[in-house]
Amino acid sequence: MAEQRELEVEIVAEDRFIWSGPALSVSARTIDGEIGILPGHSPMLAVLGDGGVVVQQVNGSTVTAHAEGGFFSVDNDRVVIVAGAATLDGDSAGESAA
Repeated sequence: MAEQRELEVEIVAEDRFIWSGPALSVSARTIDGEIGILPGHSPMLAVLGDGGVVVQQVNGSTVTAHAEGGFFSVDNDRVVIVAGAATLDGDSAGESAA
């Protein structure tokens, strides 16, 4: 049986850390449309659009954030999302999670 590969994901806003951890997939909106990332994806850099960022964690949970502008990069199974502004869904107090 093949070993399951993972992504290492980090979401940050201009002014604070939002979330990071291992994941099976990430989807987000870029200015060119929706993108889905799985382990082994080719390196890329995209301009992030306003909208949801959905991270499927390795434990089966889903993390959803709302991002406004910024950049989305993928390289060697590492996904970095740097947004102008971002919040975790359900994060009414504006606190970040780790």
